[in-house]
Amino acid sequence: MIDTNPMNTAVDKFLVEGCGRCKLAATPACKVNPWSQELHLLRELLMASGLEEEIKWGFPTYTLNKKNLIMLAVFKEFCSLEFFNGHLLTDHTSILKKPGENAQSGRRIEFRSTNEIVSQLEIIQATIKEAIDIQTNSPVSLVKKRPVIHIPDELLQIFKQDKTLENAFNALTPGRQRGYCLFFTGAKQTQTRISRIKKFEAKIKLGKGLND
Repeated sequence: MIDTNPMNTAVDKFLVEGCGRCKLAATPACKVNPWSQELHLLRELLMASGLEEEIKWGFPTYTLNKKNLIMLAVFKEFCSLEFFNGHLLTDHTSILKKPGENAQSGRRIEFRSTNEIVSQLEIIQATIKEAIDIQTNSPVSLVKKRPVIHIPDELLQIFKQDKTLENAFNALTPGRQRGYCLFFTGAKQTQTRISRIKKFEAKIKLGKGLND
């Protein structure tokens, strides 16, 4: 398989040390280590498609004309290809999953072994190609706009006292921000909302989502 674009050395580092967001980075316990073979194989597929390789939000992200298409992600139970506009993709084999209950545009393909990747190789390649074709050929109006994220007043007040928390929250992906806001505003009482925010402050500062 021949790469059509040069590989990014920052991604080389990610595949060894992880995203660097937690104390496990660059240790044997880092989440990238169990998925090393799978990540390298998926990276080859993405690079062979001609996409540009970058690091965004700590993870390898593949772009076309500076537009985000696919992210290579790692979780404890699996690694995955995250499609930013996955809701527009054809899913004949039901391979695409929502990354969360409130996900709008994003879809993912999960992998738990190299065998899963190899056995679905044609489907994966076709899905990557379709994502590229959609980005290349579709009018902007076809791409679903991200919903506005409504930040609760209680969180805005806490931001005034804790700029570190505000900066960390703003650095989260829109999906993670939306997940937290939906959870915080799910409480009817102001004090309950504040308690929920306080409970998750440390997690937000680590760059993690509600369910990470």
